[in-house]
Amino acid sequence: MNERKAEDASVRDEAVAARARSPMQARVQSQRLAVDDDHFCATLATPEPALPAVIFVHGWNGTQEFDLGHMRDAVAVGCVVLAVDLRGHDRDDPRHERVTREENLRDLLAAYDWLIARDDVDGRAVAVVGFSYGAYLAALLTARRRVQWLALRSPALYPDDGWNVPKHELEARVELAEYRRHVQPPGGNRALSALAQFRGDVLLVSSQDDEVLPETVAESFRGALVRASSITTRTIAGADHELSHPDARRAWADLLQDWLGAMVGGARRQAVVAALEARHEAVEGAGDPHERT
Repeated sequence: MNERKAEDASVRDEAVAARARSPMQARVQSQRLAVDDDHFCATLATPEPALPAVIFVHGWNGTQEFDLGHMRDAVAVGCVVLAVDLRGHDRDDPRHERVTREENLRDLLAAYDWLIARDDVDGRAVAVVGFSYGAYLAALLTARRRVQWLALRSPALYPDDGWNVPKHELEARVELAEYRRHVQPPGGNRALSALAQFRGDVLLVSSQDDEVLPETVAESFRGALVRASSITTRTIAGADHELSHPDARRAWADLLQDWLGAMVGGARRQAVVAALEARHEAVEGAGDPHERT
């Protein structure tokens, strides 16, 4: 067998993996299936063994308990899911009075690094879902780690001043309400600056009757997303900041599940298309890829 035939045989016998726009991978393999002393041909397509991952980040004074139902939905679409309790997250936590934004960001970085170190997680396909303060931290995370999908519900915004001031004291130290009443440019805020560089897909959800955050905060986030691959914006009718009404909670759960399913499913479809195209290019001109040399 000459060098050319050896290369062709390698193409025929090995799975072809490819990536295009998709952050995920798939493998396509030509098969010969035996039957009645004869054979017929088939093509097998499989996803890579590693799974996409989702990290849930609660809001200030919240806990991971708020996200347990959403974890079920994310697992149902084929993701490895992690929900965290940040240091000082709860009023009963003794660290509540002294934890800073820097410390909570390090919590989130540690959670991310721990999760993608798992063998069953695809580090190219990570989603982060954050609410309020957690959404603010999720935006900051995108400047430090690779994130493909970003879901932000009622994201909070804080000025860079007082970065190492305890979060509990922040509102008393800075003119937070006044700051949030104005649309902020990306260049003057580290979270918005991170979003201005973000190239993944974004779900941005607001509450119609949010009593904590004015509409200008969501406008600041939306305006910063100048490089995102896609942006889906939704407003939950009649909802307050915490989604205290069951209908509002169901609406958010449905929005998130549908969006995650579309993002993950779309990435998997793109990966299969890319693998099929790569296989076609690799065997073009080499004859029937199912035949043995």
